[in-house]
Amino acid sequence: MMPGRATLERLQVWLYLAAVLAGLGAGLLWPAAAESAEALLWPLLALLLFATFSQVPLTRIAGALRDARLLGALLLGNFVLVPLLLLALWPLVPPDPAIRLGVLLVLLLPCTDWSISFTHLAGGDTAGLIAAVPWLLLLQFLLLPAYLWAFLGAAELVILPAERLLLVFATIILLPLGLAFLLERWAERSRTGAGAVQALGAWPVPLLAAVMFLIALGQGQALLGALEGFAAVAGVFALYLAGALALGLLLARGLALPSASGTALTFSLGTRNSFVVLPIALAMPEARAAALVIVLQSLVELFGMLVFLRIVPRLFGR
Repeated sequence: MMPGRATLERLQVWLYLAAVLAGLGAGLLWPAAAESAEALLWPLLALLLFATFSQVPLTRIAGALRDARLLGALLLGNFVLVPLLLLALWPLVPPDPAIRLGVLLVLLLPCTDWSISFTHLAGGDTAGLIAAVPWLLLLQFLLLPAYLWAFLGAAELVILPAERLLLVFATIILLPLGLAFLLERWAERSRTGAGAVQALGAWPVPLLAAVMFLIALGQGQALLGALEGFAAVAGVFALYLAGALALGLLLARGLALPSASGTALTFSLGTRNSFVVLPIALAMPEARAAALVIVLQSLVELFGMLVFLRIVPRLFGR
């Protein structure tokens, strides 16, 4: 029997770390196993995103408009201030194109899952953040191409496999998103559907652990060949968390947000959307290191969230 959602979320940092280490070890001991990892990875990713999207209130997108101040702060912070923070950190990012692409993919987009879990643990405005998540999800899809063009330029964007990216986006992201929307509509009318949504809430953590294992298994050699660059980029991710914490505190005070809303805002700025961007990174064979960057960011972020849980409630007087 699968452990409960609360137990899995409490242990998720160590589960992901164990999955990555196990994948790296398996890849080094059995290099031939890396070939089969690819076949398993794509269906697991699709299932992961379906389970994750099913926990987002996709049918209640108008709900965020009830708290216009929090929604405005989330949009301003995630889509204006965070890109400016990344621009300030950009000179510290290693020059490797795959690493730079991975950094952009994972830091530019706000999270739709972990932010809610950690906001709840910190006593923040979970309901207000949940209501805003569909807007955050929609806008990140629309703005990602513009962000990539602004940071990379047209010359580097030309080399991206547009047809393959569109295929992956349609099948691994949009299809699970559409199915999750239909499931939520069913859940509004049926106890069976509501039970299915509730049961899926426990699946993202073990599914993401399995995905991280397969990525580490398939890309272990690439990781070992770029350890210096990954060590440097881990420092960038740590600096990002410090900057996000400062942005959340300053923006919340500047907009005179209640402490619960400020807490939700800060956790939204600190957590990034690694679930959604993983398929995009994996769709580019020549830039597979980008997927490892995303996995690395997830681990740095999760340890950072343990620090956030200690200091954010104190900063906002909770």
